[in-house]
Amino acid sequence: MRPPVISNWRNRRVTVMGLGGFGGGVGVTRWLAAAGATVTVTDRAPAEKLARSVAEIADLGVTLRLGGHDERDFRETDLLVVNPAVPDSSPYLAAARAAGVPITTEINLFVERCPARCVGITGSVGKSTITAMTGHILTQAAQRGCAAPRIRCVWVGGNIGRSLLDVLPQIDSADVVVLELSSFQLHRTALVRWSPHVAVITNITPNHLDWHGTFAAYAADKLNILRFQDPARDVIVAGDTPDLRRLFDQLHGDVSGVWRYGLDGDVPVAVQQSTPAVDCDDRRLCWPGLRLDVPGRHNRENAAAALAVAHALGVPDGEAAALLGTFQALPHRLQRVAQRNGVTYYDDSKSTTPESALTALHSFDTPLLLILGGYDKGSDLRPVAETAARRAKFAACIGQTGPGLADAVTRAGGAAAVFPNLPAAMAALQARAVPGDTVLLSPACASWGEFTDYRERGLLFTRLARGEG
Repeated sequence: MRPPVISNWRNRRVTVMGLGGFGGGVGVTRWLAAAGATVTVTDRAPAEKLARSVAEIADLGVTLRLGGHDERDFRETDLLVVNPAVPDSSPYLAAARAAGVPITTEINLFVERCPARCVGITGSVGKSTITAMTGHILTQAAQRGCAAPRIRCVWVGGNIGRSLLDVLPQIDSADVVVLELSSFQLHRTALVRWSPHVAVITNITPNHLDWHGTFAAYAADKLNILRFQDPARDVIVAGDTPDLRRLFDQLHGDVSGVWRYGLDGDVPVAVQQSTPAVDCDDRRLCWPGLRLDVPGRHNRENAAAALAVAHALGVPDGEAAALLGTFQALPHRLQRVAQRNGVTYYDDSKSTTPESALTALHSFDTPLLLILGGYDKGSDLRPVAETAARRAKFAACIGQTGPGLADAVTRAGGAAAVFPNLPAAMAALQARAVPGDTVLLSPACASWGEFTDYRERGLLFTRLARGEG
C-alpha cells in the first residue's frame, strides 16, 4: 500500500519502530513530534541499551515502548514508520498490514517532501566514499559559486551522517542533497515511487543475503534507485562492469545516456554512451592530473564517479578535480590512523563484505599484516582468504568466521591463526611487525558478536594502534 502524503500531522497517531542505540530513529521521532503527531516509539532493546537515543528524545513527551513490542501499537495507529533493517516477514508489520495501517520509512518521508535536486548513491562497495567525495566537491563548489546552475547549499545524509528531516525546512530548490542509500532503505523507496535526479550505482555484488534472501532480490532493491527516474531529465552514473551492464539490460533494455565511470590505466574517466554505443570526444571525460590524498586504485575509481556527478550538476571539470584533491578519507574506510616504530596502521573497519576487503588488499604495495573475520553474513570468503594468502605476511582471524578464514588462508599457502578477540589479534600483529610494514584491519565481515557496530570495532583498533590500550 502506498502511504499517504500527510501534510497536517496534528493529532495523527504514528508508531516509530526501531529507535536504535545509535540514533537511527531519533531524527524522524523529533520531526514527527515537532509537526504535532502523537508518537509512540517501540524497540525490542531495553532502555539501558538505548540510553543515548532515549536522552535525545526525552524532551518530546513521546510514548516509549522499550524492551519489546506490543502488537496494539502496530494495529491502533495511523502510520507505521519502520526502521529500514526490519524485514517484511516481521509479524508486527503483518499486523499493521492486516489492520490497514500504511507503512513508510524515514527516508521516504524525507524524499517525498524534499524540494532540492537529489543525488542518490548506492552499491555493495564504495558508496560511502563516493557520497563523501561528491559532497566535498559540491559543498566547495557552492561556496565558490562555480557551478552552473548555481548551487546554494549542499546537504549530505541518508545512510551516512545524520537525518536530514530536521533540516527539511531549511532546504531550498536551489540546493543539492547527496544521499547514501543502502539496500534496506531502497527496499521501501518503491512504496513512494521515488528515484533521485542523479542515480549512482557503484557495483552490485552479493551482500546482506541473510536479509534479502536471494541475490536477485538484493539487486532488485538496489535498482530501485533508478527504477522511477525520468529518462528525459535524470542522470545515471554507473560503474563500468559487465554485471551492471547485464542488470541494466534486464531493467531498461538498451540504456543510453548513462555515464559509465572507471579507469583508463590509472586515469579516472567517465564515458556517456549513445545508442549504438559510440565514444564521442564531447562525451568522454578524463582527469589525468588528479591528485588524491587517499590510497588505492579503487579510490581513483570512486573519484571518477564523484567527478562525473559534479559534471552532471554543472561544476567545471578542472575545478572539480582541484576541489577533490583536498578530500580526506572517511573514518573506518582505509583511514590511516597511526604510524609507530616505522609501522603504519589503517582502519578499514567499514569493510564488511568480501569485495571491500579484496579492494583494500590490493591498495598497498607494502608488506601487510591483516586482521580478518567477524559475524557470518553468509558471504563466500574464499576469495578473501586466497588473496590474503598471497598478499599478507600473516592474517589474524577473529569472530564467528575466524576459524574458517584461518583454515582457508593456510590451505591457500598463507600464514594465519585464530584469536579470541581484536586486542589479542592486534598484539600478535604488533609482535610480528617490522619497520615498513602495514597493519590493516579489513575484516570482510560485519562486527556483530564482539562489537555493537563497525565504528566500535574501528575505534578499538585505532586506540590499540596508537598504544592507548
